[in-house]
Amino acid sequence: MPKNSNKYDANLVVIGAGSGGLVSAYIAAAVKAKVFLIEKAHMGGDCLNTGCVPSKALIRAAKACHQAKHANRYGVHVDNVQVDFAAVMARVHEVIKEIEPHDSVERYTSLGVNCIQGEAKILSPNKVVVGDRELTTRHIIVATGAGPAVPPIPGLDTIDYLTSDNLWQLKELPKRLLVVGGGPIGCELAQAFSRLGANVTVVDMADKLLPRADNDVSSYVQNAFVEENIQLKLGAGLKRFSEGQAIVEKDGQEETIEFDKVLIAVGRKPNTQGFGLQELGVELNPNGTVKVDEYMRTSVEGILACGDVAGPYQFTHTASHQAWYASVNALFGGFKKFKTDYSTIPWVIFTDPEVAHVGAAENDLISAGVDYDVVKYDLDELDRAIADGENKGMVKVLMQKGKDRILGATIVGSHSGEIITEFVAAMKNKKGLNSILGTIHSYPTWSEANKYAAGNWKRANAPQTLLNWVEKYHAFRRR
Repeated sequence: MPKNSNKYDANLVVIGAGSGGLVSAYIAAAVKAKVFLIEKAHMGGDCLNTGCVPSKALIRAAKACHQAKHANRYGVHVDNVQVDFAAVMARVHEVIKEIEPHDSVERYTSLGVNCIQGEAKILSPNKVVVGDRELTTRHIIVATGAGPAVPPIPGLDTIDYLTSDNLWQLKELPKRLLVVGGGPIGCELAQAFSRLGANVTVVDMADKLLPRADNDVSSYVQNAFVEENIQLKLGAGLKRFSEGQAIVEKDGQEETIEFDKVLIAVGRKPNTQGFGLQELGVELNPNGTVKVDEYMRTSVEGILACGDVAGPYQFTHTASHQAWYASVNALFGGFKKFKTDYSTIPWVIFTDPEVAHVGAAENDLISAGVDYDVVKYDLDELDRAIADGENKGMVKVLMQKGKDRILGATIVGSHSGEIITEFVAAMKNKKGLNSILGTIHSYPTWSEANKYAAGNWKRANAPQTLLNWVEKYHAFRRR
């Protein structure tokens, strides 16, 4: 508490103006709390400036190029498709600029948030300093995000490598791009650069792309990459770098890969250094994220955290989701506390085909020893997918054994990120496949795949004894 005063400067100080910080500050201002939002770099954080927004703009350009090159499948002939990479990147930055006002200082100031540009330093659970300005506050929310993780590979520090932070400054398309990492970020960017004309090689120590996904899921993406001539070096370790060359080892054999640019995409490291957490003794998890409880509180009373810096999921929408709990528990926790709910967190990998998921995966259920049923519907049977010429993929639903309870759902295919929401809503509202089957879906649409998956489950779980009696009844009626 400030000296010689019984008042704080603020109810809440939020550090970091990415998704988690913006939503935390917005909620506080909406309920008429006095809130300060501190950002040392750019409003909008990684999502707007170096993550979700620019990557999706790049992926869209790559998809346009790919569709033009393969338009003959539809009887449309497009000759001499050319990529102006500088113009592609210029549009990426135009998209950022167009969305920028949504996260701007001006907008948040108009909403009642006190925005401060500068580096924050937490001096105590109730005191933050920015430059020569000292703020006292009831609570602090740390929403400092994460940055690209860079592995300690010999020679990497001697080359001008790319990450998801700095690749947006490229003006020329690299002829040969080496992507280190076969996870979501690596796969999305590898496919985009390949479609724009780069010769792309992906290296990962895992023996498959998307290592955390179920095998039948990752195989769709892996097969697509092979068809698009993306070179895969899986189950391979990077030994060392030199200018223009990387040495990889697989099964005891070394191979040299030549490149013009290297993109490091092996994950993200939480930003926890340099603003006072260590000095206050805020506890971290083994993976470096800030340890929080189910109410988003850290080990130091008065300090909460949300978003990528806290984990366990590093998604923009998860940061926003956590921000609600962090801000509400900070402001009203004295009356009632709310436990963070992760049971229906969806995620999407924006490759082609897209991969969308919510709830448990098969790997999770097997590890936990849970008995379950699997329901599948292949998109090669879906009328709209056939009409669009994009009938590769599936809907896969995991059900509680013998029950109409959805444990998890994965969709692989075009528009998966959109149509997964029906499963998210069903799980959120404790509805099962009967509810989806009983919902009218427009024809012909991609979302019908969900209904047909539900139909497959219904047929597999039809009450045979009852149907036998019904059959006898109908036979009797025919007499």
